[in-house]
Amino acid sequence: MYSQIDSNKRRSVILMIISVVFIIGLGYVFSRAQGDTTYSLMWMAAIFSLGSTSVSYFQGDKIALWTSGARQITEEENKYVYRLIDNLCITSGLPVPKIYIIDDPAINAFATGRNPQLASIAITSGAIQKLKNEELEGVIAHELSHVQNYDIRFMTLVAVLVGAIAIMANIFLRSGSVFGGRRSNKDGEGNSMMAVFMIIGVVLAILSPLIAQLIKFAISRQREYLADASGSLLTRYPEALASALEKIQQDNLPLTRASAATAHLFFANPFQGKSLKNLFSTHPPIEERIKRLRELTSKA
Repeated sequence: MYSQIDSNKRRSVILMIISVVFIIGLGYVFSRAQGDTTYSLMWMAAIFSLGSTSVSYFQGDKIALWTSGARQITEEENKYVYRLIDNLCITSGLPVPKIYIIDDPAINAFATGRNPQLASIAITSGAIQKLKNEELEGVIAHELSHVQNYDIRFMTLVAVLVGAIAIMANIFLRSGSVFGGRRSNKDGEGNSMMAVFMIIGVVLAILSPLIAQLIKFAISRQREYLADASGSLLTRYPEALASALEKIQQDNLPLTRASAATAHLFFANPFQGKSLKNLFSTHPPIEERIKRLRELTSKA
């Protein structure tokens, strides 16, 4: 667990550096493509990347909660959920996170925040209504494992930074100046160099959203398996989590306000039933997760 925590803290820093460098590099390529000797696009990209990194670190959790339509609740509003989370926090030694409800019939949940002291957990009303006590406890334990392992910081950073990369790439791609910008060098060699950079820039702009999606693929799937295992250790009942996953599979309801930028935060793929988006799911197959959990049960 401590190794995972150290790894997540280290990767969070690396991710922020890579994102800043990538966006600034995109700005540099487009500045060269339009023959801009002042590199105005690169400076704009630098400001944008540093701003998006700061926002993702300090406000990423609020953005994720707002995007998902989550609303914070008090203990008086839902003592049942509060007691479940409170008991699991006592067992794990974690501070009690802020608790949010997403008014949606789909069965799902996610955790977010910079660290365990500033964590939040959002649970759909569908999960509360449709899951048995031990099943909901398993889902919450899974999310608390993300909190304990600092997955929440890393995954929240990814949600905002990946979106920033896609936005910046789209701005550059749509910019008319890319195709007819200033020409500071009139000779053939200069024009040839600008043409090369223009091609590179357009390719990067087109590929940036795909690169961002691949980053999410790389970080998400293994983390879900680890959180399933850690959550099962916390409850000592892997079958409850497997049963919850089976209900999600049978229910097959997508979240109304599901977002591609925050999909990797959720307990299960929020695009259930949307076949095209399922092709790009950041979650491992439910069948495989159930299989692994039942293997834990058989070994117990």
